[in-house]
Amino acid sequence: MNGVRHVLVLPDRDAAEEVAQALPERFGVAEEPQLVRDALAGEDDAEDAQWLVVVEDPAARLDAAALDAFAEEYEGWLETD
Repeated sequence: MNGVRHVLVLPDRDAAEEVAQALPERFGVAEEPQLVRDALAGEDDAEDAQWLVVVEDPAARLDAAALDAFAEEYEGWLETD
């Protein structure tokens, strides 16, 4: 079974937490999304950190376009490989 990992990039922690809380209801995500602080290269100021919401999709059933549109509601985007 080929799973997929989706990474949503959000502008701040509050947005990332809201997205992580809304994902199970909106998309039926079974696993708890993982929040990761992503400091921008060369930046020491915590205010310049982006937050990532990592969603494991073991059945590869989530729609990437829908996830991207969802992230955009929070001024974020879906990271693509």
